[in-house]
Amino acid sequence: MSDVADWWSTAIIDMEPGRIHLRGQPIQDLIGATSFAEMIWLMVRGDRPDPAQARLFEAALVSAVDHGPQAPSIAAARMAVTCGLPLNNAMATGVNMLGDVHGGAGEQAVEMFHALAGEPLGSALDAWIAARGKIIPGYGHRFHTPVDPRAPRLMALVREAVAAGACAGRFLALGEAVEAELAVRKGRAIPMNIDGATAVIYAELGFAPPLARGLFCLSRSVGLLAHSWEQMQQGGRNKGPTPPAYRWTYTGE
Repeated sequence: MSDVADWWSTAIIDMEPGRIHLRGQPIQDLIGATSFAEMIWLMVRGDRPDPAQARLFEAALVSAVDHGPQAPSIAAARMAVTCGLPLNNAMATGVNMLGDVHGGAGEQAVEMFHALAGEPLGSALDAWIAARGKIIPGYGHRFHTPVDPRAPRLMALVREAVAAGACAGRFLALGEAVEAELAVRKGRAIPMNIDGATAVIYAELGFAPPLARGLFCLSRSVGLLAHSWEQMQQGGRNKGPTPPAYRWTYTGE
């Protein structure tokens, strides 16, 4: 039996008939006393946030729940419903759309902030661009111009959290310095977007870069559920990305 017991090991859950402990805490003590955001933190990190950290963390989770049917992940989930898939499969379809281009900028921004931290900003940013390309994750938005309305609110909450001692403000200052540097280089404002703002928060709170994408997936799953359920109520069969009257461009012989 030792081979079986040692096949998986985990510090997350200890369970036997009639007993469930998550991160060493009885589930019955967590139910009704712990918010969902605090539970995510506990499960992922193993400790508990203080109240100011929990508020900031929850704000980041709330900010990214949805961005409409023009977002590929949401559109894919709604199309999946019209193909007859149930809610869980439709949500999984949407989550599987969250890759490096759509859904990955938050993780990339946290990586960038860590790479720039403690280095001369200009040369460090040049090195990042040389290695990763000219697109700076977390800044500018193809739809929200001139300003992504979510970012200023989140940054204001980061300042409140710094004042409350929930985080140090190191990545807040760095995020704003990158924004100022980009404005100088481009000759126009390139404001921080939702990915940059949540990256500041996750970096301030000590989450590793890959967790930024995982947390984004958790947030966006709320929108995926809402849109999938709405599409179920609306009906429709085999809806494609465009109405049938609109045709694609044929480029073959």
